[in-house]
Amino acid sequence: MNFSKSSNQKIDLENTSVSLYIKREDLLHPHISGNKFRKLKYNLEQAKKEKKDILLTFGGAFSNHILAVAAAGHEYGFKTIGIIRGEELADKINQNPTLQKAKDFGMVFDFVSREKYREKSHSEFIEQLKNLYGDFYLLPEGGTNDLAIKGCEEILTSEDEEFNYICCAVGTGGTISGIINCSKNSQQVLGFPALKGDFLREDICRFAVKSNWELVTDYHFEGYGKVSEELIGFINEFYQKYKVPLDPIYTAKMAFGVLDLIRNNYFPVDSKILMIHTGGLQGIAGMNAFLKQKKRTEINIHD
Repeated sequence: MNFSKSSNQKIDLENTSVSLYIKREDLLHPHISGNKFRKLKYNLEQAKKEKKDILLTFGGAFSNHILAVAAAGHEYGFKTIGIIRGEELADKINQNPTLQKAKDFGMVFDFVSREKYREKSHSEFIEQLKNLYGDFYLLPEGGTNDLAIKGCEEILTSEDEEFNYICCAVGTGGTISGIINCSKNSQQVLGFPALKGDFLREDICRFAVKSNWELVTDYHFEGYGKVSEELIGFINEFYQKYKVPLDPIYTAKMAFGVLDLIRNNYFPVDSKILMIHTGGLQGIAGMNAFLKQKKRTEINIHD
């Protein structure tokens, strides 16, 4: 997979001694951006090696992973199948920007009940899917597996060794695990979960080989997919100030948390902090459709 190298953009802050940068992984690829590009890189190589021409994966209605797999399949010559959570979505594809775009890239959908979806890691369900769709290459929900971690271990480069703190949003735990593994022992990695609860710690420990990390669990904004007026206002203000678009599910919550910690003197004097932009901007269209329906303030990342 070819990509443009991501760059670190300075975020100019006032009245603080710390310096803050954001790594623009969202600019890696127009449709397979951020951590999804990293997670797919070696999985696609492995699928080719195994001579598989079908990619099958799982996701929800607005999944960044679903769209990334569809786009990767389109670009690199794979058929793609998405097992989507929620039977009620089957006749609403054209109302959903994520699913519509994935369909445009050629993805075939199988909409299953939430009860059935919970069997996504059961061998019997996988065998049923093989009987239906043939000998596919299986990508887990969210894309996290050993090869995904390997890809995420390439996020940090030698240019990033100057930073004391590396900050990123946490979904399934794959991206932060790769970052932990490629970080320097002198660096502290902070993860900002987009979900409520502390259960991700165990998932991260499965893949991470170092202990220089911790989770900051105060900035999930009531849970996955939840946004407040405060968060939307923050996204819009951040874009106007720095011309960096943030997605409302992951990166915005992390950036909000980092800036709040800076205001509250969490970081030592003269700390150098790097935030990782993990992409996910495609989800803004779906979020805005929801916000418009609820007559709430929308995300505006346009000049």
